[in-house]
Amino acid sequence: MSISTYPGSPYPLGATWDGKGVNFALYADNATGVTLCLFKDPADPNPEMVVFKERTHQVWHAYLPGLQPGQVYGYRVAGPYEPANGHRYNEHKLLIDPYAKAIAGVIDWHDALFGYKIGDAAEDLSFSEEDSAPYLPKCVVIDPRFDWEDDTPPRIAYHDSIIYEAHVKGFTKLHPDIPEPLRGTYAGIGHEVTINYLKALGITAIELMPVHHFVVDRYLLDKGLTNYWGYNTIGFFAPDARYASQGVQGQQVQEFKQMVKNLHKAGIEVIIDVVYNHTGEGSHLGPTLSFRGIDNASYYRLTDDKRYYMDYTGTGNTMNANLPNVLRLIMDSLRYWIAEMHVDGFRFDLAATLARELHEVHRLSAFFDIIHQDPMISQVKLIAEPWDIGEGGYQVGKFPPGWAEWNGLYRDCIRDYWRGEDRTLPEFAQRFTGSADLYKDDYRTPGASINFITAHDGFTLLDLVSYNDKHNDANKDNNTDGESHNRSWNCGAEGPTDDAGINALRKKQQRNFLATLFLSQGVPMIVAGDECGRTQQGNNNAYCQDNEISWINWTRADVELLSFTRHLIQLRINHPAFHRRRWFQGQPIRARAAEDIAWFTPEGQEMGQEQWDAAFAKSVGIFLNGHGLHAVGPHGEQMIDDSFYIIFNAHHDALDFMLPEPKYGKQWCVMLDTDKATLPEKDSSPVCKSGETIPVAGRSIVLLKAGTGKQGSVPIA
Repeated sequence: MSISTYPGSPYPLGATWDGKGVNFALYADNATGVTLCLFKDPADPNPEMVVFKERTHQVWHAYLPGLQPGQVYGYRVAGPYEPANGHRYNEHKLLIDPYAKAIAGVIDWHDALFGYKIGDAAEDLSFSEEDSAPYLPKCVVIDPRFDWEDDTPPRIAYHDSIIYEAHVKGFTKLHPDIPEPLRGTYAGIGHEVTINYLKALGITAIELMPVHHFVVDRYLLDKGLTNYWGYNTIGFFAPDARYASQGVQGQQVQEFKQMVKNLHKAGIEVIIDVVYNHTGEGSHLGPTLSFRGIDNASYYRLTDDKRYYMDYTGTGNTMNANLPNVLRLIMDSLRYWIAEMHVDGFRFDLAATLARELHEVHRLSAFFDIIHQDPMISQVKLIAEPWDIGEGGYQVGKFPPGWAEWNGLYRDCIRDYWRGEDRTLPEFAQRFTGSADLYKDDYRTPGASINFITAHDGFTLLDLVSYNDKHNDANKDNNTDGESHNRSWNCGAEGPTDDAGINALRKKQQRNFLATLFLSQGVPMIVAGDECGRTQQGNNNAYCQDNEISWINWTRADVELLSFTRHLIQLRINHPAFHRRRWFQGQPIRARAAEDIAWFTPEGQEMGQEQWDAAFAKSVGIFLNGHGLHAVGPHGEQMIDDSFYIIFNAHHDALDFMLPEPKYGKQWCVMLDTDKATLPEKDSSPVCKSGETIPVAGRSIVLLKAGTGKQGSVPIA
């Protein structure tokens, strides 16, 4: 039948329902024609075809009165098929709308999804006339309405934040207390069991690995695997349908919103991992799914000969964030997830790629300029993975004010320190105090440093202390190595062992890493499961393992380690001395002789240059002055905390540490000793005096608080 159409509007891009009909708008600068395909359902073989007649500048558009949410659609775009000139149009290929708010289903891999003939000697210079529509997931018009009630963002300051990196599916897939239909879904993350767990742990923000709709590469499926992590986006506005429990024709949007709403009610922020540096269409030999067929030259970074793609991501292509339409796509996507989905921030995968102008990484690129001036995006958490695989791509500490960064130097240094490497103390001091050498000169605060020991990419915490080498199944995972260097130490045996001494040391090393992380200045990030002993069986790159290797096994949780971690996080929360807003100044505090921070040898003497330069030195005492926070509270009150003395002993043998002179503290109580599995009770912790010597076990941390341990331990005005 004939479908009524009006001219419509070039803005907003995508499919927008206004209560009376749907406006469709598609950016396709070099196209010669655009056809909208309307399907009765995702499997409909005979869609209605609507040829767009209106074009405003580079945007093709039409308005269809009477069309309702739930409508399934896709595009066919006409234009030249000239790979050597950067154009790969092919009307035989159905295409996903780059602005689709929901995508129903996943790819059913078939040769028809490629713009060229698979197996042809000319490769991508050949031309395929097979129809790809039966094999491509379809876009869905959504109803954006949702009852948010009084939902407001928690707006937790960086210095008060504790971030928990988690995978939507892996976190809940094996959880026995979550209803089985909800396991592995957005609803599972938003379930009260999950929320109560995060609250009890002390988490302020959950950072979800990619939730944008993504592509599972054909070669992985052919090997019986999948792209479990999801770093292969094809829909920058659409929550992935694989994590939906209620349906995939718009229900996934509602379910995601409900998850956010539930987390916000509990005071927990939602940060999502976003991948704007590339798409799931791969190299010049990849499929034609969306951008490639809509306007290849207007979305991707092409080489000088136009046929091939610049690849700073290791995936075969790179989005061209220097082009206005790509910048608009990224900014529109970010605003959508803030305004419509109520997320609280973003972690940008391979963020250095987005800052590249031509081939160089530039701090003042258009990408940063636009975000800096945007009144919405600039006010949420912006976290960079500050590197890519291109030349000069390692950019730790070089992002502009307003950005925080995954601090890979922190990870490497702390790992080296606890595995006993020489010459680590000077850098350890920088990383422990917030990495002022990386961020201070940019007018940023310690909150710019996202500190982590482990992340999704690499060993889990238990595996970090159990394996020297990766143990990835070569038949299942032989694509990438994950981290370039694990910096791990197995404590004397490779993998699981019955040796009680080795197992005890591994447990202590986990406590050492966690204690270092939560006592360091900056923002601590823990990867889901590390607090309860999750293992990947030595796999340091489980990106394709959607199975028990990656899922958290809650029935095997190390409850002793979990309890230790909860108490450790609560200790950090209660004491602003461990999460300062301002940098240490290293100067005496007014009316007090002691500096805001001081460093001591085991003999109780302040560290001199010769001690810092000693290659073998692995032990240090650190004084934190609770009167030296240099900050005020929310009502202008001066922030004051208890003073602390932290002893780090990475030496393999026990050492005696003399407590410093009385001006730093006359009496000290033990708040933590990682040589023990539990934290001491506040009122019964042993009391030590200035000038006394206390034994500190090899490879352990002792935290002491000034006073008797019987008074309260909260900031006072």
